[in-house]
Amino acid sequence: MLSRLLAALLLSHIAAFGSVAQVKIILDTDFGGDADDLGALVMLHNLKNRGECELLAIMSWQTERSVIPAMDAVNRFYGNPDIPMAIRHRNYHSAAWNYSKPLADALPHRRTNDDVPLAVDLYRKILSRQVDQSVTIVTVGPLKNIKDLLQSDPDVHSELPGRALIERKVKQFVIMGGHFPRGQNEWNFNGGMPGVTRYVLEHLNVPIVFSGFEVGVRIKTGAAFNRLDPGHPLHIGFSHFSKHAPWMKRYYRGRILDNASYDQTAVLYAVRGGVGKYWDRVEGGRCVAEENGDNHWVEGEVTNHSYLVLRESPAAMAALITAIMLDEF
Repeated sequence: MLSRLLAALLLSHIAAFGSVAQVKIILDTDFGGDADDLGALVMLHNLKNRGECELLAIMSWQTERSVIPAMDAVNRFYGNPDIPMAIRHRNYHSAAWNYSKPLADALPHRRTNDDVPLAVDLYRKILSRQVDQSVTIVTVGPLKNIKDLLQSDPDVHSELPGRALIERKVKQFVIMGGHFPRGQNEWNFNGGMPGVTRYVLEHLNVPIVFSGFEVGVRIKTGAAFNRLDPGHPLHIGFSHFSKHAPWMKRYYRGRILDNASYDQTAVLYAVRGGVGKYWDRVEGGRCVAEENGDNHWVEGEVTNHSYLVLRESPAAMAALITAIMLDEF
């Protein structure tokens, strides 16, 4: 009886997701600013715990003083304390409106920024140990860690320079960034780092799928967390964000506000795909990024670039993403 039940569950999983193989994910995030990064990380924990993906590592572009303690606290809350983490550099700063410190203050954690390696070192270590063309890198922040990886030299982990290591080990990038088919000054493509996005897009030779600003801005999530216990990480993070983020606080009336779900869309695509169901994918062109982070889509060329166009209704997508964040799917 048990074997028949397991077989039925296996067939159900194959029918739902097309394969029993777990998607191998590295998340690169600017966690602590916009609450969508917290939502994306929570989604990955729930999807991991349900067997849909493997979370190989978390790379922080953000260098706020509490970012690693906060992500460590979230990892522990979801029962995954051993996920490797790394940070972009050691020159830390503090930002009172960021939600990292409230998370770290409220929840148990053990690791600090000084306890983790630099992102480029962990990238090289993790990638060198993976099967060729097996890793999906999901970037939901600016791309400086990726530029540093591209420019990295051979080391104890791999004899390959960064660009060759990526080409050997990475299956695809899913990049939340830009605005399609044309946009200006989107944060992840700008990041206060002129030229970084342009360099990365010109030097990555593996498939890149973009989930642009125009996708996530229509999908509003967060208000459902008002019903959570105040000690839940989603309640802590989204409450602080709603109350203190410069572009949110004017609307705050004592309750968590709905917010655009930019980063969650990238996670959903990376793990579940969903082309033809959640979105369509535009191919046959190239995303060109300017020095200042502006971008536009040039049609008529077969490249490794494509971008998502929302197919399902924003309300239905919001319900799905909320359910995954709440582990109610």
